[in-house]
Amino acid sequence: MQEFQQAFLNYVTTNKILKFGDFTLKSGRKSPYFFNAGLFNTGAALDILGTCYANAIYDSGVEYDVIFGPAYKGIPLASAASIAFSREFKQDISWCFNRKEAKDHGEGGSIVGSPLQNRVLIIDDVITAGTAIRETMEIIAAADAEPAGVVVAMDRQEKGQGELSAIQEIEKEFSIPVISIINLQQIIDYLEQNEDQTMQPFLPQMKAYQAEYGI
Repeated sequence: MQEFQQAFLNYVTTNKILKFGDFTLKSGRKSPYFFNAGLFNTGAALDILGTCYANAIYDSGVEYDVIFGPAYKGIPLASAASIAFSREFKQDISWCFNRKEAKDHGEGGSIVGSPLQNRVLIIDDVITAGTAIRETMEIIAAADAEPAGVVVAMDRQEKGQGELSAIQEIEKEFSIPVISIINLQQIIDYLEQNEDQTMQPFLPQMKAYQAEYGI
């Protein structure tokens, strides 16, 4: 596990962004953990998140020309990651986002920021069913650009309706990598290595969930 991933897990568990317990997901599954990226709701928290995104992107080695943050959740993520990239790696990254409704005045159009062109790296918090990512792919295609990959905060590494996860389906359908800051296996590894006894009771539940739904 990379240092930035360890720091990320420390932060999200301490601040209850990643919670352990008994949760019912939108899919109806009972999950022993829940990740709420909406709780990155302060400047300091967003700075940490952006730094972890930047590190994950850098470590992946994926080649791209612009970071695209789909409205609305992707907008602060793209800006935070771009700022962090400039600070951490001395690289000035182009980024943009879309409006839900195109403007018919001023500069017009639906894309704000750098032009949506060439190789596009999409940034989002999580991929659940893949619907939002497929909508983003349509925006990229309409701009005659090409997707270079997707980066998310967490990969649940669990089956969807079939044997593949939503992330695996995206990778297969569009032939692009999906990068994550952390994944389910790393959460389990973190629990195994953590000396906080309050977390240990959740480890068997996490392993059981992985055994039943994991990919």
